[in-house]
Amino acid sequence: VQLQASGGGLVLAGGSLRLSCAASGRTFSGYVLGWFRQAPGKERLFVAAITWSGGSIYYADSVKGRFTISRDSAENTVYLQMNSLKPEDTAVYYCAARRGYSGSPSGYDYWGQGTLVTVSS
Repeated sequence: VQLQASGGGLVLAGGSLRLSCAASGRTFSGYVLGWFRQAPGKERLFVAAITWSGGSIYYADSVKGRFTISRDSAENTVYLQMNSLKPEDTAVYYCAARRGYSGSPSGYDYWGQGTLVTVSS
């Protein structure tokens, strides 16, 4: 199983980025694909998650109204559209997969390699 995260970069505060997570190696039916982020010296935190069916979506309070998670099942890809970015959104963003939803990084079976998002003020 492979999760390949991409799309990070440097953006000014107020700007937008779209992250992608390409999933391969198995069928993800019944799985939840999540995004987490980890700032330097901080713990890894939940950002958003979506069931592979697309029927359920979850967001951290800190990103509600600014970030949108979606998936393209035909392309086996999950996206995280990030708008109105703030300096505090600066972190390495990881995608992960597991059966059933959890807002905790523990229990996620598969992880991508991370993509760095830097928001400058």
